[in-house]
Amino acid sequence: MEKTFLSLNDVGAYKMAFHLSNFVWDAVIKWDYFPKDTVGKQFVRAVDSISANIAEGFGRYGKKDKVNFYRYSFGSVKESLDWNQKSKKRKLLTEQHYRHILSEPQKLPKEINALIKFTNLKLTI
Repeated sequence: MEKTFLSLNDVGAYKMAFHLSNFVWDAVIKWDYFPKDTVGKQFVRAVDSISANIAEGFGRYGKKDKVNFYRYSFGSVKESLDWNQKSKKRKLLTEQHYRHILSEPQKLPKEINALIKFTNLKLTI
């Protein structure tokens, strides 16, 4: 029996966060200079760091290191929700974009927790 390994693109939390980051990018890239330079850059960085921290954790060797990066992604989820609220309040997002962006990060904590649980169960180091 051949041993198979999990790849980053098999991780649900990563796929969700990656797609969300591209959705936010596509919205922000259309903004005028000032909102893009102030709110947009921060919003994109926050959303990008969700999947980036999951990817970095996935690439780490030890369980404790992996879980630490997965937990960092939680903070980025909360920060993304804050930037989404600000973008709505400042009329930078349509209601449809706001609601889509709002719904996705609310699913991510469950996915990230599942990844942490899987890591804690499957890794011995």
